Amino acid sequence: MMEQFIAWFTDWASIFWLIFAVALGVLEAVTVQMVAIWFALGALVAIIPAMLGFSLWVQFTVFILVSIAALIGTRPFIRKVLKIRQVHTNADSLIGQVGVVLSDAKEGDIASGRVMIGGQDWAARTEDGSSVHKGDKVLIKAIEGAKLIVEIIG
Repeated sequence: MMEQFIAWFTDWASIFWLIFAVALGVLEAVTVQMVAIWFALGALVAIIPAMLGFSLWVQFTVFILVSIAALIGTRPFIRKVLKIRQVHTNADSLIGQVGVVLSDAKEGDIASGRVMIGGQDWAARTEDGSSVHKGDKVLIKAIEGAKLIVEIIG
């Protein structure tokens, strides 16, 4: 039974690799990130040993080796071209501005500090966990979630 399948598959192997390559190409086209292009290339190259009558093991080995080589060879280029860009929000405009501390936050108590900036009340903490006192002026250094990371300036 297995021998019959292998004989049948060997006759149709080049068509299988072509269909597999096209399917992987379609998968690549509908995804946002590069996920299947290397395997599509490996499948296309595997058509050559299939057409020359090499065994399934040779075809599969060619597929794997070409896919890995394509992945390794193009990964640095792909990473450079497809740079992940951080999406900035309106809140990012607060970075670099000065705010006023509304409530004391003791050293190490990073959850209770409140800062007024741009007419809005924000939860805040210092980068180093130091204490802040009501009325202190702080420089907004960063935003983590809905919390300002601040530095005391006066």
